[in-house]
Formats: sequence, C-alpha cells, structure tokens
Amino acid sequence: MNRKHVGRVVLAALPFLLALAADLILFASRRDRLPTQLASHFVGNGRADDYAGQTSYVVVTTLLLLGTGVLWTLMAGLGKYYGTAARTLIASGYAVAALLGYLMAVVMLINVDAAEDARGRGQDVSFPLWHLAVAVGVAAVAFGLGFLVTALAPASEPDEGDGAAGERKRIALRAGEVAGWGRGAGSWWLPLTALLILGSGVALLFTVSWPFGVPVLVLGLLAASFVRPYVTVDRRGITVSGLLPWPRVHIPLDRIEGATSRDINPLTEYGGWGYRIRPGRTGVITRSGEGIVARLVNGRDFAVTVDDSATGAALLNTLIDQRRTEH
Repeated sequence: MNRKHVGRVVLAALPFLLALAADLILFASRRDRLPTQLASHFVGNGRADDYAGQTSYVVVTTLLLLGTGVLWTLMAGLGKYYGTAARTLIASGYAVAALLGYLMAVVMLINVDAAEDARGRGQDVSFPLWHLAVAVGVAAVAFGLGFLVTALAPASEPDEGDGAAGERKRIALRAGEVAGWGRGAGSWWLPLTALLILGSGVALLFTVSWPFGVPVLVLGLLAASFVRPYVTVDRRGITVSGLLPWPRVHIPLDRIEGATSRDINPLTEYGGWGYRIRPGRTGVITRSGEGIVARLVNGRDFAVTVDDSATGAALLNTLIDQRRTEH
C-alpha cells in the first residue's frame, strides 16, 4: 500500500475511532449514575419499549462503530475512488460516524439518573424526537469537516487501466453500414434474489397484512423481470433492459465520450452488486469479470458487466466516431 492509500485509510478510520472514544468516555464518566438496564429501544412517541444492560450497550456501540469503520476503511483503502469521489467517500464516513456516535451517546445520556424498577430497568426514560434532527445536523457538519480534512491527504489519481480512459478500440464498418451488438448479462444470484423477495412478499401477505405484502410482491416481480438483463449497443447508445419495458438503463450515444473493456471488481469499485451509484460512476454490476466501461461527456463512468465486452465497447467507439462525422 503506497503513501496515498495509507493517508486515505487513516483519514477514513479516524472519525469512527474518535466517535467510539467519545462515547466510551461519556459512558465511563457516568456509569455510576446509570440504571442496570438502560432504555435502549423506543417507539414512535419516544417512549422506551426495550432495555439492555450496561455491558450490552458498550458491546453494541463498539461493534457498531468499529464494524462500520472497518467497512469504510476497506472501501477507502481498496476501492478505486479518485479526486472528488475519494474526498466524498471519506467525508461521508465522517457524517456516518458522527450520526451513529451522537445517537448512541444520546441513548446513554437520557438514562442518566433514571429511577430503577425492581428489575433494574430505567423508568420514565424517553427519546425526544428532536434529537433526530440534531443528529442529521451534526452529520452534515461532520461531512463538511471531513471534506476539508481530506485535503491533507495526497491527491490520488487513477491507476493505469482504471476507468474508461484506456485504449479505445474500434470495429471497421463500411460507409452506410449499420451494426448492433447484444448479450445477456445474467448471474446465478439474480433468480435466487427474485425468488427470495417474492417468497417474502407472499409470507407477509398471509402472516401480516396486504399493505406490507403487496409492495414486496411488486418489488419481487420487478426483480424477476430483470433476472437476465440484456445489454444492447447500437446507434441509440447502450441499453440495459429486462423482460419488461421498465426498469431499464439507457445511455444515449451523444452522452458517451468513449468506451473500453476491462475487468471490474464489484466490491472495490462499486461497493457491491446490482444497480450501483457511486461518486463519479454508476453501473449495472451482476458479477465480477469483464464489462463495458463508458466514459460520459460529464466525466462520469457507466459500467455494465457482460461477456464479449470488448466487441461491445469497440462498436460503441465506432458508432461514436460515425456520429461525430455526421455532425
């Protein structure tokens, strides 16, 4: 790991460590004034409906902040984020750490000096809902602070082969010749996900009520229609569609600057699978491996994982050249 990545890792981990330290210090300084069982879960009106021991509070707070911090640090250290995208990622970590740290601190502080019942549970403890608004405000301030702090880290630039700025190959077409390309981009987990969502919808329909089950069923049907997305490249641009007219993703040709084919790592580049939105990039990512990466005229990248991506990217570049010549 080079110096630039070390700087990003340190800055990404810092807010979570600070938030955890602040929460633990607050807890240690007020431990003697806390009930044995802290009010830890609250209903819509802010009244407590569940309790947790002091040790449980410490364990949950530690795991929550450290676990989230580890995930954010891995994304910062291993993910391919550059420039503003990298600064936004780290600043978002500051916002998340501040939000979680504030809420966990408030849960503990509202239990201070609470009377105990026979089971040691804190009585007359409530969570004022205005704390949620304050938490969002604290997160917003932390985001701004994190964005400024990231200026201390060395600027990171794309490694060779990242993005869509590599060699852009073409396919030779004669004057007036029309060509198109298409491939299925399915993956084994898509049908399983659709079945799981549909099954959950049916279970909710019969065990809870239709207002809960119907939305899940609709979501499952949409997922089922997209179990084998189809990628098309033609004079209209690049399109990723399912069995139904919607949902689909379409990038017009006039919005694309060029395209390349390369291997894509879903976790490090997009944070997972599915339709992904990340700073500086979006994509339909169904698996690891080769895919088309299109550089858009606004500087963002759009990627889709699909077999024979080299042919699709080359045709896309040829069609872009033809369009420029015609205009």
